[in-house]
Amino acid sequence: MTTLDVTSHTLSETDHQAQLRRAVIASTVGTTIEWYDFLLYSTVTGLVFGKLFFPKSDPLVGVLEAFAIYTVGFIARPIGAMIFGHYGDRIGRKGALIATLLLTGLATFAVGFVPTYETVGIWGAVILTVIRFIQGIGVGGEWGGSVLLSMEWARTNSHRGFITSWPQLGGPAGLLLANIAVLVFSRISGDQFLVWGWRIPFMLSIVMVAIGLYIRLGILETPAFRRIVVEKRVERVPVLEVIKRQPRAIILTALARMAEQAPAYIYLAFVFAYGTQVLKAPRDFLLTSLICAGFLSMVTIPLAGHLSDRIGRKRMYLIGAILTGIYGFIYFALLDTTVPALIFIAIVLSFVPHDLMYGPQAALIAECFTPRLRYSGASIGYQLSSVISGGPAPLIATALLAAYGSGYIIAVYILFCAIVSIVSTAMLPDYTNRDISEEHA
Repeated sequence: MTTLDVTSHTLSETDHQAQLRRAVIASTVGTTIEWYDFLLYSTVTGLVFGKLFFPKSDPLVGVLEAFAIYTVGFIARPIGAMIFGHYGDRIGRKGALIATLLLTGLATFAVGFVPTYETVGIWGAVILTVIRFIQGIGVGGEWGGSVLLSMEWARTNSHRGFITSWPQLGGPAGLLLANIAVLVFSRISGDQFLVWGWRIPFMLSIVMVAIGLYIRLGILETPAFRRIVVEKRVERVPVLEVIKRQPRAIILTALARMAEQAPAYIYLAFVFAYGTQVLKAPRDFLLTSLICAGFLSMVTIPLAGHLSDRIGRKRMYLIGAILTGIYGFIYFALLDTTVPALIFIAIVLSFVPHDLMYGPQAALIAECFTPRLRYSGASIGYQLSSVISGGPAPLIATALLAAYGSGYIIAVYILFCAIVSIVSTAMLPDYTNRDISEEHA
């Protein structure tokens, strides 16, 4: 099954702390690269993919078609969660994480070379769909391993929310880098952005993959997984076992994410279609606003993780879900004024309620699953939400806009997602500051 060295339990306290720091850095850098890859696609979809791959469609319909391809990546994420969850619980967290980094990064690099409709007709969209699916599989296996790499090196129970919030920073950091890359090459290429400027940020991902690979190769396997190996508790088919033993935890964690997933992808992807086509706001203005939102999230996410260690994981998460349900109406009210300053405020503040959930979310979900099934269970629960809420959100928002012509109905959709999350989170167990090293399934 594995030839894993199991001597890490003899590490001194100093060496253990050094490994924890390396694990946190490796997780955070790795998730930043993965999310740069995934969210770069989100940004460019709302800006140019409708025009490049569906030029014969009405502009709004073209965006709808482009978001349909965008959604394919989310459908692939639970598949990736099952594949890499299996290997993460069978052969270790580190090996699975190296594989997800390579898969996602190389797929993103390939997007930069996809021919458009003008060159190969509809085959450009077909190629893009296949690559997006591969990219989604890689991202689907990334999150669970990154979170566990940090959490399972921690010896204290009182800081898990804070420690696991650092890999969560990969989301806003990746968004930040993706938007900066698009903004820079938008200005460099100018009128040629639709010709070649949009491709360069995708090609640059190969450099980031090399950096991430170097960092991840230098870390050790987690003590928790090594202990499972020593005690001969490795499951033969962990994915099937966690579905059989902990189905309630999988379903509730997936539904609990709806208030975080759906609004996030409306705020970071759909906003480009809404902003440029409805509000007539400049592309670079929207990019700059999202970059500022990303900087703010770098503070609010670890702060929320830290607060969850103090007031409880569920309480912190529920506060974020309630605020999310309310903010959707404020968001579209501010956008629809078409006043640049108010649009800027709406976008910058849009991720604050989201971050109050996203900070403690990693610990909240991972703590629900028993150690020997944790990679599989946490990954499947987390990524199932991408199918039911994250991926379809821009598609649903675009369809609602086309049908009703107003952002108000989209705010109602956000409120619905928040209500589902509130009910589901209330039904989850709270393991804040409790020992999770032993079996609890």
